[in-house]
Amino acid sequence: MTNEILEAVRPLLPGIAERARATDTDGVVSDATIAELKTAGVFRMLQPKRFGGLESDPVDFYEVVRAISGVCGSTGWVTSVLGVHPWQLGLFDERAQAEVWGTDPDVLVSSSYAPVGRMKLVDGGYELSGRWSFSSGCGHASWALLGGLVVGAEGKPVDFITLLVPRSDYRIEDVWDVIGLRGTASNDIVIEKAFVPEHRTMRNYEQAQLRGPGQKVNTGPLYRMPFASIFTSTITAPVIGAVSGCYAAYISAMRNRIRLSMGGGRFSEDQYAHVAVARAASEVDAAILQMDRNISELYGYASRGEEIPMELRLRTRRDQVRGTERALDAIDILFKTAGGNSLKRGNPIERSWRDAHAGSVHVANDVERALAMYGRQEFGFTVEDNLI
Repeated sequence: MTNEILEAVRPLLPGIAERARATDTDGVVSDATIAELKTAGVFRMLQPKRFGGLESDPVDFYEVVRAISGVCGSTGWVTSVLGVHPWQLGLFDERAQAEVWGTDPDVLVSSSYAPVGRMKLVDGGYELSGRWSFSSGCGHASWALLGGLVVGAEGKPVDFITLLVPRSDYRIEDVWDVIGLRGTASNDIVIEKAFVPEHRTMRNYEQAQLRGPGQKVNTGPLYRMPFASIFTSTITAPVIGAVSGCYAAYISAMRNRIRLSMGGGRFSEDQYAHVAVARAASEVDAAILQMDRNISELYGYASRGEEIPMELRLRTRRDQVRGTERALDAIDILFKTAGGNSLKRGNPIERSWRDAHAGSVHVANDVERALAMYGRQEFGFTVEDNLI
């Protein structure tokens, strides 16, 4: 089946590639790029149909993300993160969805899920204060999904909450100065005593149990899939995409390169170069194939209205973090074998190497934790974690 949004995005890729260096240097994806992607329908792929969305197969969404990331890692990352939030918002109370999309279905939402918000219970909801970091693309968004912690009478945490807050209730502080994914403008969000009504909150426990008040109105299979599978894949897809694009740039750059040492000759005629290319290509292919297989199977269970096996949820997390590892292994091979061509600031190989490694440090790519959960389940132990 044709991925229509991907076909709409393909003509935009040369322009995004041309702006990639400026995106990296300026530290932000341009408004023009975001507008193009809105027009192409990218940000509506996981949005509920009742609010102008497409409710696309998530495999198609990740395919689009990888294509964009292949020409600009920062643009792909922002696309992926802003593009997944309509899916999560679809799990919220219908009133919250209407507040965001009621008058404009193209409104975007950013996020910062770390439960650092200070929540005070008040009549009808919570009073929220705090500072949240790493909110990618927040300058393009009109709302934010933010993490908060509910503390019990004994002073111990009793629940994690995601709260939906409008732009008028927070300020953005420009603090993003990093080595990779520089164009994501993942700045801080600061709130001082904002009121958040109850209907604009979601318990993380409910989300982990594949429940949410939005399922009453958004009954499609997309909204019966695990947050941990959907969101973590959102983080890995641009990393794989950036490496896949780097591979294409590498082949183009190295095909006609003449060695100035080690006996000279064409690099492309060196059998060790052939081995390096084969290893890198295999790692990227494996990462993509496993990701698409797992998401497709999850979507199949949800489409049939069947309970999603815990084994599949854990396998999805296993392959998601391994997908990131495989992508890094591939790009390290390319970076090393390209020699001095890797070092010039701003070239596609160097920029992709920085972007991929930057994306790998996201908490969703905590490899040891995800693999340990899978292994624990394999040995018959119960696994309880919000990230499965």
